[in-house]
Amino acid sequence: MKISTNNLQIAAVVIGRNEGPRLITCLESLLGCVEYIIYVDSGSSDNSLQEAEKWGAICLSLDMNSPFTAARARNAGANYLIQKYSDLSAIQFIDGDCEMCSDWLDKGCQFLIENSKYAVVCGRVRERFPEQSIYNELCDIEWNTSAGDAMACGGIALIRIEAFKQVGGFRDDLIAGEEPEMCFRLRGIDWGIYRLNAEMAIHDAAMTRFSQWWSRAKRAGYAYASSFYLHGQSTEKFKRKEVFSIMVWACFIPTAILLLSLINNYFLAMFLIYFLQTLKVYKNCKLEDKNNFTKLIYATSIVFSKFPQFLGLAKFISNKLKSKKEYLIEYK
Repeated sequence: MKISTNNLQIAAVVIGRNEGPRLITCLESLLGCVEYIIYVDSGSSDNSLQEAEKWGAICLSLDMNSPFTAARARNAGANYLIQKYSDLSAIQFIDGDCEMCSDWLDKGCQFLIENSKYAVVCGRVRERFPEQSIYNELCDIEWNTSAGDAMACGGIALIRIEAFKQVGGFRDDLIAGEEPEMCFRLRGIDWGIYRLNAEMAIHDAAMTRFSQWWSRAKRAGYAYASSFYLHGQSTEKFKRKEVFSIMVWACFIPTAILLLSLINNYFLAMFLIYFLQTLKVYKNCKLEDKNNFTKLIYATSIVFSKFPQFLGLAKFISNKLKSKKEYLIEYK
């Protein structure tokens, strides 16, 4: 394997469960690019562990007696590397359903070398098959955030080990939204997060059904609620805007309309506010490379995702009140 990338010693942490051929593609894309590859498996029933070993990866299997989370898996891989290889400078985190772009690590490492105040650097993620379903295309749009200083990264990012250790990594107990939460803590001690205008990875959401989109949106609502619960009282009021928006559009407005309709059925016409909000999002969305139909679907998804997000928020509150363990909300 390659000894270093732009004079930085780096390793990769790959996490996954039952990814099949996608895992092989992921591992193959990392060969020759990093010092070490560690694969952390969350209870696969296929041959993921055996395949990872064939490709030379260090393999860890999470204890199935504790709830699986992506945060727990990433921490397990990172902590193993930190304890065993003291000369490492950075870790590339990547999910097993992704393929690393060939020149990303050179670009990412060069940025960290030249910009010592940044803890995290990420780039553009694209969907492998956006044409297969509108849900895949919505994911592809979601990944396309602006280049420059950022508030957070996603699960695929290059992170400086020094900074990772300072904040204690990800929170194991978060079932979603663990990356923005860690970035919040990093920013709190004056580290920066940056998104390069560079291709980083290809992701395979494999999302072809409405039910998958619904579950993914529900998970997002859960993530917003858990992050707000942890840091909503901070000066930044972390994720308060997102939680407030969910409550307004998925709870307060429909409840008010239904109560008013008890007085007069004509008040049901007020549900047209959702149509008007969709048109507003459609008009303001900056998707120059997309056709009008895709823009309309995108706008509709933004507005109506508040409803499954509200269910995720409600699930979080219910779990807290009942002191229940938190389990993954999976969409595939």
